[in-house]
Amino acid sequence: MSKFVISNTIRKLRFYNNEMTQQELAKKTGVSRQTIVAIENSKYSPSLELAFRISEVFKIKLEDVFSYEIIEDNDKK
Repeated sequence: MSKFVISNTIRKLRFYNNEMTQQELAKKTGVSRQTIVAIENSKYSPSLELAFRISEVFKIKLEDVFSYEIIEDNDKK
């Protein structure tokens, strides 16, 4: 069975945007700071709407913020 790994560049984007805090990004996107922390640490995948709001804050394409990778399970039973 394959797994999907979603990664993001939010931390880097915050750094290059005047070192924006997690709280500032949370306020601009209408979520809690804890949600931003969870997304940055790949503990939570944002809704499509939230993903677009995050990309809009940074004024870049969605795929420049988020990416996913399919990991094939080579374990044959």
